[in-house]
Amino acid sequence: MGEGVRAAFGLAGGLALFLFGMESMSRALQQAAGERMRGFLRRITRTPLTGALAGLLVTAVLQSSSATTVMVIGFVSAGLMELPQAVAVVFGANVGTTMTAQLVAFRLADWVFPILFAGVLVWLLARRERTRQLGLAVFSFGLLFDGIEVLSGAMAPLAEHPVFLRWMTQVRHTPLLGLLLGTGMTLVVQSSSATIAVLQRAAQQAGPDGIHSVLGLAGALPILLGDNIGTTITAVLAAVGQPTDARRTAAAHCCFNLSGSVVCLLTLPWMTRLVEAISPKGPELEVLARQIANAHTLFNLLCTLVWLPLTPVMVRLVCKLVPQPQSSR
Repeated sequence: MGEGVRAAFGLAGGLALFLFGMESMSRALQQAAGERMRGFLRRITRTPLTGALAGLLVTAVLQSSSATTVMVIGFVSAGLMELPQAVAVVFGANVGTTMTAQLVAFRLADWVFPILFAGVLVWLLARRERTRQLGLAVFSFGLLFDGIEVLSGAMAPLAEHPVFLRWMTQVRHTPLLGLLLGTGMTLVVQSSSATIAVLQRAAQQAGPDGIHSVLGLAGALPILLGDNIGTTITAVLAAVGQPTDARRTAAAHCCFNLSGSVVCLLTLPWMTRLVEAISPKGPELEVLARQIANAHTLFNLLCTLVWLPLTPVMVRLVCKLVPQPQSSR
């Protein structure tokens, strides 16, 4: 088997393990705490601030902004939540989803197999269904990191390939190309967590000098912004065929990510310096994954701080973008 084919299979297998681990963990956590999370969302979303906090907490627990957003769209469709409440929850969900990138930035290679074993042990021995689901979530968490290690192993030989180096150089010097790449990857995979994990590992590959990243923080940020745009596809698909306010909720998700990405792309040098200032110092290859995770958190946090006081403006905007059907007026 050729080196290129082996690397491609490694990338595909690592991504498959990551996606399965992420989906399985989110599903198990929803099974363990889903009804409580739904009740929590319904009770605490009376103001934009509490709605955003609820979205943040629920997404941090479920490890999936898509799950939270789809849940909110379902509430709006059923008339259990008003549009302003739903918009605030979506803002908070975007902050909560950054927890995954922060976890990926930790080096847990030595703990993968103990985590897998502990998860299976709890799943096999527990008698209560909720405890069994928590065990499955722990196992899936270990599987997620196992996928990351497979990705890292597959990318190591790629970093020395001339085609890969040339491609990364183009992305590094053309921010718009990076934005489109990140958007396209996430549209296909439908998981910004997965594409950001791939980005963190790709950025950690050394360039020709063996010291500096093949991509660098300035090259990684546009791809990260594209990942945030691409992740809105899940909400859009969930809102198809739903009532008007449900489609407006999905539109708010799109407006939030798109507006923030455009502003950050236009201020890329300042964004890069800000991320470097709040991140750990050290050799680039060692701190870059954490810098990308911090950039992801900073992007969504800043967007939320800007948009949260402007929730009524966002509501009016999406009402214009998604007008009420003439027959329903």
